[in-house]
Amino acid sequence: MTYAGSSIPRRQLGRFLRQAREEAGLSLEAAGADLEWSRSTMYRIEGGQAAVKARDVEAMCRLYGASGEWTEALKKLAAETKAKGWWHAYGDTLPAWFELYVGMEAAASRLRRWEPAAIPGLLQTREYADFLLRSHPDLPPREVDRLVEVRMERQKILTRRNPPPPRLDVIVDEGVLRRPFPGMVAQLGHLRRQAADGVATIRIVPRSAPPNYALTNGGFAILEFPTAGLRTPEPVTVYSESLTGALYLDKPKEVSMYAVAWKVLEGLSLDPERSMELLAQIAEEMQR
Repeated sequence: MTYAGSSIPRRQLGRFLRQAREEAGLSLEAAGADLEWSRSTMYRIEGGQAAVKARDVEAMCRLYGASGEWTEALKKLAAETKAKGWWHAYGDTLPAWFELYVGMEAAASRLRRWEPAAIPGLLQTREYADFLLRSHPDLPPREVDRLVEVRMERQKILTRRNPPPPRLDVIVDEGVLRRPFPGMVAQLGHLRRQAADGVATIRIVPRSAPPNYALTNGGFAILEFPTAGLRTPEPVTVYSESLTGALYLDKPKEVSMYAVAWKVLEGLSLDPERSMELLAQIAEEMQR
């Protein structure tokens, strides 16, 4: 199994290095001081957000007292992180924290996405994405154009043949579908076609849903990864984005909390068939 790009090998390498450091009884600060690296550099390496050279891996393993065999294995993993995914061509546009997500999204076997504020990027039409991004006051037109292209490229994972496309489950708030964006009728039609073609399962939280904690804590994605044939599969990861960064959560307790919230959201949502009926109703109302 080979993952697209360097995101997954970087994350795996970071986890193994963190494990080796903790087994050596060293804090992040103490290890960084010995290696003459800042705490933020150590944090980025262990979080899979920074590339690591083989010689740096060797220095870390030496400090942590890792065996020669384990050191060589991690140096080989570091070499894998040099692979480039298509999104690296947009490195001057994408923030590093989102570049990591794009790589993980491309490697996922299942994606669960709750969106209370906008249609998920993987299901947006070009017109919707363009309008949404141009509403950002700090994005120059050329950068918007490139970000729209990134969004369109990301969507290709839904129709790829090898590896198989991820299973995409989406829950959106009804209010998102009723916002009067340009081309919104076409966007609603696109959602219906994606659902009809089996590209995505879409559920809608209706306006009649009662208040609930799961509706008020912001959007998130739960990413699952292939496990067959892998000695150390990538753990299920929760991604939660803000204006200035993102959280990547993979501790079992953290993931479990979001999995429970997803179940609650499913309970508040219409089933897929009734959701499609509501989509058709909203589109008809917009055309009047």
